[in-house]
Amino acid sequence: MTKTVEYIFDFAGPNGYLAWYPLKEIVERTGATLVVTPVLLGGMHKLTGNSPPMMRDADVKGKVAYASLEFNRFLDRHGMTRFTIPKAFPFNSILLQRVLVAAADEEERQALIDALLPAVWERGLDCGDVDAVAAELAAAGFDAQRLLEATQDPEVKQRLIDNTEGAVERGTFGIPTYFVGEEMWFGKERLAQLEEYLGGGKP
Repeated sequence: MTKTVEYIFDFAGPNGYLAWYPLKEIVERTGATLVVTPVLLGGMHKLTGNSPPMMRDADVKGKVAYASLEFNRFLDRHGMTRFTIPKAFPFNSILLQRVLVAAADEEERQALIDALLPAVWERGLDCGDVDAVAAELAAAGFDAQRLLEATQDPEVKQRLIDNTEGAVERGTFGIPTYFVGEEMWFGKERLAQLEEYLGGGKP
């Protein structure tokens, strides 16, 4: 029976970028099905009392420096040479998250991530600039007008809130988080464990 991996995702988290590409490879290797649940990381932090690691661990000697080392090791291992931290970081991702919610189906949702992740984390897209987002969407072949108009739909707005609250209720506290049924994994460092669970062995 094919397993389904649910990816709890927000463009705002750099680890969401890092995990996306190896996760897709794992899904392909194991024959699993991937579905994406867009959430708001900021809302998740408020609901759980969590905060970004660089803020949370700022007073712990050596921890932020080690996290940076591990982060760069991951980039090197996966050949992510184009990754860069946007000048406007942290940023509000609500517009892009609503675009994901407004996607026509799962295929379009994942295609949107494929198109927008590089725009955000390689080219520094201003996620709050509607015109810039529209240009990226149009350049990637999407109906920018349809998607951006949908971001103002009360149902789309509420669904993003519901997704966030629902993910927290299930135990999610940050990005990236993955579910297979009720089993949960957190962090890019857990991808090997996820693949092992799916039956594909360690990468």
